[in-house]
Amino acid sequence: MSLHAQDDPQLRRAQEERLRAVWAPPKGWLRRWSDSNNNAVGPWYTSTAFVFMLFAGVLALIMRAQLAVPENDLVSANTFNQLFTLHGSAMMFLFAVPMFEAVSIILLPQLLGARDLPFPRLSAFGYWSFLIGGVFVLGSIFFNAAPDGGWFMYPPLTTRTDLSGLGADIWMLGLSFIEVSSVAAAVELIVGVLKCRPPGMRLNLMPLYAWYILVVAVMILFAFPPLIAGDLLFEMERLLDWPFFDASRGGDPLLWQHLFWIFGHPEVYVIFLPSIALFAMLIPTFAQRHLLGYPYIVLAAVGTAFLSFGLWVHHMFATGLPKISLAFFSAASQAVVIPTGIQIFAFIATLAAGRVIFSTPLLYATGSLAIFVIGGLTGVMVAIVPFDWQAHDTYFVVAHLHYVLIGGTLMPLFAGLYYYWPLVTGKQLSDRIGRTAFWILFAGANLAFFPMHLSGLMGMPRRVFTYPAELGLQGLNMASTIGAFLFAGGVLLIVIDLLRSPWRPLSPRNPWNAGTLEWLATPSGEPWGVRSIPLIESRYPIWDQPDFVRKVDEGRFFLPDAEEGRRESLITSVLDAKPVAVMRLPTPSFVPMATAAALGGVFILTTYHLYWLALAAAVLTLALVLTWLWRTAEIPEKPCKPIGHGIDLPLYVAGPLAPGWWAMFITMMADATAFSGLVFGYYFFWTVHPSFPPPGMTGPGVFWPMAALALMVLGWAATLAARETNRRGAVMAARLLLALSALAGLASIPAGLAGPWLSHLDPTLHSYPAIVWTLTAWTVAHAGVGVIGQLYALARSLARRATPTHDADIRNVTLYQHFLLFTALVAWATLGLFPEVA
Repeated sequence: MSLHAQDDPQLRRAQEERLRAVWAPPKGWLRRWSDSNNNAVGPWYTSTAFVFMLFAGVLALIMRAQLAVPENDLVSANTFNQLFTLHGSAMMFLFAVPMFEAVSIILLPQLLGARDLPFPRLSAFGYWSFLIGGVFVLGSIFFNAAPDGGWFMYPPLTTRTDLSGLGADIWMLGLSFIEVSSVAAAVELIVGVLKCRPPGMRLNLMPLYAWYILVVAVMILFAFPPLIAGDLLFEMERLLDWPFFDASRGGDPLLWQHLFWIFGHPEVYVIFLPSIALFAMLIPTFAQRHLLGYPYIVLAAVGTAFLSFGLWVHHMFATGLPKISLAFFSAASQAVVIPTGIQIFAFIATLAAGRVIFSTPLLYATGSLAIFVIGGLTGVMVAIVPFDWQAHDTYFVVAHLHYVLIGGTLMPLFAGLYYYWPLVTGKQLSDRIGRTAFWILFAGANLAFFPMHLSGLMGMPRRVFTYPAELGLQGLNMASTIGAFLFAGGVLLIVIDLLRSPWRPLSPRNPWNAGTLEWLATPSGEPWGVRSIPLIESRYPIWDQPDFVRKVDEGRFFLPDAEEGRRESLITSVLDAKPVAVMRLPTPSFVPMATAAALGGVFILTTYHLYWLALAAAVLTLALVLTWLWRTAEIPEKPCKPIGHGIDLPLYVAGPLAPGWWAMFITMMADATAFSGLVFGYYFFWTVHPSFPPPGMTGPGVFWPMAALALMVLGWAATLAARETNRRGAVMAARLLLALSALAGLASIPAGLAGPWLSHLDPTLHSYPAIVWTLTAWTVAHAGVGVIGQLYALARSLARRATPTHDADIRNVTLYQHFLLFTALVAWATLGLFPEVA
């Protein structure tokens, strides 16, 4: 299609009608639930996370009412424990991380000038997983079955079933389910940023929000899987009596702390960096100039992410670790302020250099920076080991944590809410109510949490449901309680403002005069996103590219039509965003919701020890996943299509050019990180035991682990050969090689199990056989998944849904085999050779 064809108004109207028909949401509430368009999923996701935040806030108010006066009996000790456990769990797991993912699902396609992200059904699956898991965990408090071991769930109090009830299982399995949705969202966001940018948007032209989301999503891949590994060990101790954390049988409770805080401290930055990303978008708008220091901000964001993984012992200074470790982690904890300071000073410099338009979003942004800086200063204090020994587990740490989270997460979220509400709904929120709410929030936050610094230094321990009057802390605690209710009043005002929004008139398009792509959206909210996918030459194209908005609206760029009646967007190259292919997106489907419900059944039924039903739910989940994949992957009706300006692009790509390949690679990175957490557990036990394995206990030997490894190498090699043979057109030989690879993978399973089985390793006796069986089970389970993948690729070939030129299935299965080979090498070498070497 030539540029001049767009001069015909009748043609443009016909194109718009076709786009509107293709992207229009389904009619009826039931059908709307099936819509996998991220424009539909994102608002549901965001609203649910906001409701969970309000619920957690109510729990906090009950706690503050209990602590307002000494020796209060408003709630019992058991109820208080449930309240603070669910409050912390909801804020960290059900609000902070899901909210940033939900907001990104809404904003990222528009920021990138894309019609949608590459896997909208994966976003829908993540949302339904989040909803089911969140309701399961939070609803437990209405049945007096909520977890009561703290949001950190330290063993052995939580792993011993005689000391903790069903609540520990609800917490562990429910939140493990939610972690699955977080990883799914991370995969969607990473691939979206890397592969769905508009033509011309090189990495150095990406909006800073996209950079921050890319960094944070990669952090999730390395931060969340160690917790998933810890959850696995935790539940095997509770359900199967495998003693990973029982010191009397060779376990160690500190292993849980390591795995938890390897997740827990990076998570603080996982929820902080997206807030900085919102600042990076709104500050240039209200300074009416480009953001200063773009490359330094990107490097600072990456540096913050990198350093955040070296801070986890920051939470374990009081556990008796060697002093050399304390010195290293103390230095790292203080060093992380450097990249954080670079980002904050860049924002201040941009405001100083620009023509500032002071607005409600900017008011929230500047106020949140003030609160966050106070939290950062106390963070430097607790990073000093001798001070931390004094302040540890006191209300000083509670004050520090809440200053960081309110200033670094909640207040920035309200800034983004007032800034982006016209983009999402076409309506503006009230400046008067917003400013009033801000000052109430600002006063309430400082009144609630600043006195906690003093009460902590005076000896107020955290996580206690009452305190004696002799401590003399009545005034400080009452001030904190008043501040908490004042803060809640500010939140209530914002909720009222949101509820009044539908009755307000439509706002003008781009009401803030912003320069980035997301403000191409019209107040009426056309369902297709952008009218045509633009060519980008600047970080602020609305400001810098002449007639940019008009050209987009008139369809003068790429994909201005939907001739075949399909939802489509562009795939571009990772580094320089050159157009690679046209990506066809799936239509509405109930399969993601059904898959989430089935997988939720696995976790929930296991919680109540209904193992056979949980197994049936697992089989159903597998069947739904295979159905999902089978229906999604398709061979297009033609090899190429024009996207405008004389450019033809393929409708099918495979390997590193395809989003599916990247999704497999990223998922396997997360999987490898979880596996590394289990291997860390094996070598951790080696460091804390004088001999490992213990005297009188033999390992699985060399023969069977090496036999299993050899069979897995054979399966890998046969799969690799099948991919190359298929690519050359020898389809029958490729099918035979796939069958051989599946047989080799299947044979590796009993070979791997034979070692610990024939050695009579009882996993309930000691941590050594328990961790051996865990690594064995993990490896053979992945071998089983590999067999399913090989048979799936074989079935696709037999059904003629895969050919030598349409070989994405076998390429993705081969990629999985690469990661499986890494897992097998590490696991079988560790189990078969390490005891002999030791």
